[in-house]
Amino acid sequence: MRYALLVLLAALAAGCGSAAGAGGQATLWITRDRGAVVVEAAHVPAGESAAQALERVAKAQTRYGGRYVHAVDGVAEHGQRSWFYYVNGYLADRSAADYRLRPGDVEWWDYRSWHDPAQDPVVVGAFPEPFLHGYDGKRRPAVVVSSDRVAGRRLAGLVRGRWARPGAALPSNANVLVLRSGPTGFSARPAGQAVHMTFSGDWRRLLRGRYPFRFRYAVG
Repeated sequence: MRYALLVLLAALAAGCGSAAGAGGQATLWITRDRGAVVVEAAHVPAGESAAQALERVAKAQTRYGGRYVHAVDGVAEHGQRSWFYYVNGYLADRSAADYRLRPGDVEWWDYRSWHDPAQDPVVVGAFPEPFLHGYDGKRRPAVVVSSDRVAGRRLAGLVRGRWARPGAALPSNANVLVLRSGPTGFSARPAGQAVHMTFSGDWRRLLRGRYPFRFRYAVG
C-alpha cells in the first residue's frame, strides 16, 4: 500500500515536458535526513531524465518498471524512510524517469522519514531556486517584498524579478520572497503552483557566494 501511494504521487502530472535542448548542465545532490548528511554533489548533463542523471553518479535500484527509486548506493527504503527528490526546491510530482532536466536545474535526492508522502512540498535549500529556473521548464514572475529598498532591489536582481513594498498588489502566479526583521529564519510554502518564501535576519546572507542554507528544508 505504501509503495502504491508513493508511486501515485510520483505519477501525478499533466504529462511530461518537452526535452531540453542539447548542451548545458544541471546540478545533482544526494543527501540524507533532510539534508543533514551530504552524500554527493555533482554536475550532470541537461537533457537527461532525473533518473538517468541519478544513475550517472550513484547506483539506483528501482521498482515499478524503473518509475520508483527504492534504493541509492545500497541505502534502501525501510519502514517510513524513503528517497524523495526535488527539482529547484519543488517536491517532484512525477517519476524521475519522466522529468527532463533543463540547463540550470537542481535535482536533489534526499533519504528521509515521512508521515505523509506529500509533506515538505517546497524547501529553501536550493535558493535562489525556484526563482531562476522554475519547474518543468516553466519560470514564473519573481517578486521580492521588502520595506527596505536596498535589500529589495539587491535581491530582486538576484532572483531576476522586481521589488515591491509590503501591501502592494502581486501577480497571483508569481514566486514571492518576503523579507522581514527578526531572528534568522527561512521557510517556504506552496501558493497554488507558485512558491512563497519568507526570510528574516540579515538579508545579505542570501547574496553571499557560499549560500549558508544549502541543503536545508527550512531554517529556524
